Amino acid sequence: MGTRGGAVVEFRLLGGVEAVVGGRPVDLGHARQRCVLAALLVRLERPLPVDRLVHLVWSDHPPRRARDTLYGYLSRLRGALTGGGTGPTIVRGPDGYVLTAAPSDVDLYRFRELVDRARLTADDERAADLYEQALGLWRGEPFGTLESPWLDTLRPALSQERLAAELDRTDVALRRGRHREQLAGLRARAGEHPLDERLCGQLMLALYRCGRVAEALDHYRSARARLTDDLGIDPGAPLRRLHQRILEADPELAPAARAPGTPTPPTSAVPAPAAPTPGPLPTTPSQLPLPVRRLVGRARELEALDRHLDATGQDGAAVAVASIAGSAGIGKTTLALSWARRVRERFPDGQLYVNLRGFDPSGTPMSPEEAVRGLLEGLGVPAERIPATVDAQSGLYRTLVADRRLLLVLDNAHDADQVRALLPGTTSCLVIVTSRRQLPGLLVDGYVRQLTLGLLDADGSRELLAGLLGPERVDAEPEAVAAVVERCARLPLALSIAAARAATAAHLPLSALAEELAQERHRIAALSTGDGRHTDLATVFSWSYRALSPVSARLFRLLGLHPGPDVGAPAAAAIAGLPEHGARSALAELTAANLLHQHAPGRYQFHDLLRAYATERALAEDPERDRHTALGRVLDHYLHTACAADRLLDPHRDPIVLRPPRAAPERLAGQEEAQAWFAARSAVLLDAVRQAARSGFDGHAWQLAWSMATYLQRVGHWRAWVATARTALESARRAGDPAGRAHSHHGLGLALAWTGRTDEARAQLDLALERYAALGDDPGLAHTHRTVAFVLQRAGDHRGALDHAERTLAHYRAAGHRAGQASAHNAIGWYRAQLGDHEGALTDCERALALFQEVGNRTGQAYTWDSLGFVYLGSARPGEAVRCYERALGHFRYLGDHSGTADTLTALAEARQALGDPESARLACREALALQREHGLPGADRVRALLAELSAAAPPGR
Repeated sequence: MGTRGGAVVEFRLLGGVEAVVGGRPVDLGHARQRCVLAALLVRLERPLPVDRLVHLVWSDHPPRRARDTLYGYLSRLRGALTGGGTGPTIVRGPDGYVLTAAPSDVDLYRFRELVDRARLTADDERAADLYEQALGLWRGEPFGTLESPWLDTLRPALSQERLAAELDRTDVALRRGRHREQLAGLRARAGEHPLDERLCGQLMLALYRCGRVAEALDHYRSARARLTDDLGIDPGAPLRRLHQRILEADPELAPAARAPGTPTPPTSAVPAPAAPTPGPLPTTPSQLPLPVRRLVGRARELEALDRHLDATGQDGAAVAVASIAGSAGIGKTTLALSWARRVRERFPDGQLYVNLRGFDPSGTPMSPEEAVRGLLEGLGVPAERIPATVDAQSGLYRTLVADRRLLLVLDNAHDADQVRALLPGTTSCLVIVTSRRQLPGLLVDGYVRQLTLGLLDADGSRELLAGLLGPERVDAEPEAVAAVVERCARLPLALSIAAARAATAAHLPLSALAEELAQERHRIAALSTGDGRHTDLATVFSWSYRALSPVSARLFRLLGLHPGPDVGAPAAAAIAGLPEHGARSALAELTAANLLHQHAPGRYQFHDLLRAYATERALAEDPERDRHTALGRVLDHYLHTACAADRLLDPHRDPIVLRPPRAAPERLAGQEEAQAWFAARSAVLLDAVRQAARSGFDGHAWQLAWSMATYLQRVGHWRAWVATARTALESARRAGDPAGRAHSHHGLGLALAWTGRTDEARAQLDLALERYAALGDDPGLAHTHRTVAFVLQRAGDHRGALDHAERTLAHYRAAGHRAGQASAHNAIGWYRAQLGDHEGALTDCERALALFQEVGNRTGQAYTWDSLGFVYLGSARPGEAVRCYERALGHFRYLGDHSGTADTLTALAEARQALGDPESARLACREALALQREHGLPGADRVRALLAELSAAAPPGR
């Protein structure tokens, strides 16, 4: 919340428009003045031009001195909000007025933030609480009784947001077995929204669970009749399926009766034995050990295991097996034992537990023979009665458990063969297997429900720490706790070790622990207990690492040096100096051992602690020369692939000179594949630039940054572009590379220009001009003058921009650069149009288009068609403008240029508006706005203002 003189300030829109300071309402004046505040709050953190504010307050009927009246409203609001002290206020900038409140100060934004959090959490109890908080912010109709056409357009959309949140909350309540409590509210909402099929389904399910089957079916019939009569359609497939399941009394529709905060229990029992048991067992075993730690954050996994248990015997499986796989320290055994204890009442003949030592420090997994003998002893068979041969032991074991309702936990399995020998031959038994490896052999046999355990989420991690340290200590330092969670990679074992460290130093704040974990190179040591047991992180990781083949172990170490968050097989082959098929085999072994995770097709990643462990092993086992050579190979791979991909994106960009690669680059087939390659690896490439600069590969750093510029510009990643260009410039300086410095000054200037930082951009471009002049590089001088013209245009100096565009043309002519000459003619035409010389502009732009078509430059054609559209629109020829903008749009879309596409769509909307086609203009605006939102592009205010104009001009009912 904001503060004024130390008092909390709240703004409310979800009811009457109100401001509350320290719990007391502020006098906001009459309705029109409150309408001004509502407009500023709806457009929070975005400037609102004066003309737009006037329109929002008075629509098409402003008073004669509307601006003066508006300034009076703003002044009085400013005084009411600040009250002579500090706090949120209204300020005027170059683009309009802005209210300096934070989103958390406004109930509308707080509502949306709470709903987003509720939708993201996997904990239904937590979600229910968040939905209650969000919906509790509503006090009535949005904006209360204020009357304004623009508010009337907003109210229905906000009411839909509220209804969607209410329906989400109902889904959560139904999952929690709260169907009776929902009935009254569901009936009322169904009366208000009789055609909402989701709401209809919720009411049907609640009625069914309350035993009112006839009412549920009757409601479906009524809803179907209304949909048919009012809309001429049948109910959708989900509602029809629910109706059928109610008719069939599907047991899965039964209510989930449970205590708050616990996952949904099974709705049906394990099938009864098919035949009588052959007499009592020698003993009823109860071998389940207590879990090492409390289970948190695994509600979804528990529910998945419950569903698997309920389905046992229904699909012809010979035996029910639940296999839990995951990396070291992820909490497999904790989950297995917690679930086993939860369902053990369904297995009255006992529970058996075996640690198969698949990844034991001794390096020797338990043999099947030793395991079977242990199971027989657990079943109470005296040693003298255990047969001598393995086959006879297995036969006795299966005879004893035949048709018994037993639960068997096989912990820490090494492979499928070790497990297969211990499986009972009956569906009345449940087997739970844990392993650091995937067990595809069991999947092939058709036995198993495979569950791969991932890292905890942030809430689960915090809950684990709170359980070990106490909620008071965790609540007292939320920032430190968040840092500890992040630096422990949300790995349960690491979090437990960190908590143990904190518990033994209770006098120290948690921020001290967070600081200790901040150093990545020393993080594994900080999370090791030194006792060499299963509570020591380095030791636990080492058991998996030592089980790898030599080739896979080496790749594991070297991947700790790889830049970025993930890696593909070609880059893995490069860093290890392997053929690609060899790298794929090693990656498959690392994935099967859960030391890597394939998070997308062909893309592999560590969690942060495994990466730190891999780096630690590389530093310990691989000589510095080998590490340096490996990093150089992978940087070569990325640099040469990136330059080839850039060439596909812009074939007419002047290339830079590269050294021959020490590792093979990827082969990319065309522009779309190049765009996809950059998109999938942008985070890796950005980190590769930084790592190259840190590691002495300065040439790679500036050349990689150069190779990414086209992609970063097209997709609008301008901040990343600026940061990368700065790193490139520093690297080129260290390398003493004159051409590299010239290219990097120009690249940084261009990136700064796209972010609107024109003064900084101009300084860098002037340095680039000096460098290119010293080199006698006419193309470089031409490129830079063209960028200077772009900067001057952004600053509003069209005359100066035209001068630099003409210098651009002179240098391109001197270099014999045809594509460059085309670009210069387009720029000259654009600036002439800005200065009102539309005839001269048309001549230059048409010359540019002919040259671009001659050399086959699609990027240039896109921008030139856009320029022609601007020229025609300025010449009052909107039909020609629309045609040109549509041609530009086709090229920008083909190129994957999001920024160019959004800008051209906006211009196209203006041309269609001028042509008298407001509906098509609105469609173009909406598409532009969607692109700007998705990719964080500027220009959204211009589009929204245009949309508002189009809406205001629309006839009633449209």
